[in-house]
Amino acid sequence: MKAGNRTRVLEFILHGLSEDPELQLILFGLFLAMYIVTVLGNLVIILAVSSDSHLQTPMYFFLSNLSFVDICLSSTIVPQMLVNIYTGNKAISYSDCLKQVYFSMIFPILETLLLTVMAYDRFVAICHPLHYMVLMNPRLCALLVIITWFISIMISLLHISLMMHLTFCKDLGIPHFFCELTHVLKLACSDTFLNSTLIYIMTGVLGVFPLIGILFSYSQIVSALRKMSSSRGKQKAFSTCGSHLSVVSLFYGTGVGVNFTSTVTQSSQPVSVASVMYSVVTPMLNPFIYSLRNKDVKGALGRLLSRAASCL
Repeated sequence: MKAGNRTRVLEFILHGLSEDPELQLILFGLFLAMYIVTVLGNLVIILAVSSDSHLQTPMYFFLSNLSFVDICLSSTIVPQMLVNIYTGNKAISYSDCLKQVYFSMIFPILETLLLTVMAYDRFVAICHPLHYMVLMNPRLCALLVIITWFISIMISLLHISLMMHLTFCKDLGIPHFFCELTHVLKLACSDTFLNSTLIYIMTGVLGVFPLIGILFSYSQIVSALRKMSSSRGKQKAFSTCGSHLSVVSLFYGTGVGVNFTSTVTQSSQPVSVASVMYSVVTPMLNPFIYSLRNKDVKGALGRLLSRAASCL
């Protein structure tokens, strides 16, 4: 690559989901509505868990952390997208793009690890109910959350530190609606072997091992439920586990969809659509999955709304 084709990057251009001017208003309204629902839905879950004594358990402590991560993930991507659509200016500065890459890695990793921790929590609750409060004590729960944050931050920092040493070419258009790591790396003129190797390793480690942990936990849970004689206990276990499995399926399904789509097609449009499911739709649906399938959460939401109505 000739030196004349290299440049000191000042900004990138985000192509977005569509170049059609007639679709911009529709996309703006759609993503604004989805963002509002995501923030409000997850915020309500956090408020319900923190304000209701019935939900002061490890499972709902992890759920409130998951809701916070969903808000952060959506807030990392959607506001910048809305600004670009509203102003018609698709440029994003180099520093802002790096920040978006960084945070768009942290929160999916956090969600993966939190879902794994929640699976372990359900395993202990159902397979070792008599020791549940001893094993899942507040100190351990807090430690598990701190560890998930530490791992996510360190992995994302490693990616960003390698990325900051890259030289970029003059063609700085990103065929995506946010600064996604692999798309940004494709614009680099310098060697990205270390970056790509780290992506493959981390994708394998963070994709395979948490999933194995979740599947193992639920294999033990299914075995324990078969031995359970109480139909009421089974129903409650299915309620909480069903919600968690639905979120796991949605998260891993959309995540696999993004990776599969980017592998089998060179077109950016299918990848962008799959990324919408992964980064925008999933955080929006999680609160509904937990509230609709969980009697404890529905009861807490009802009490929260009653208190709010009495204050008006």
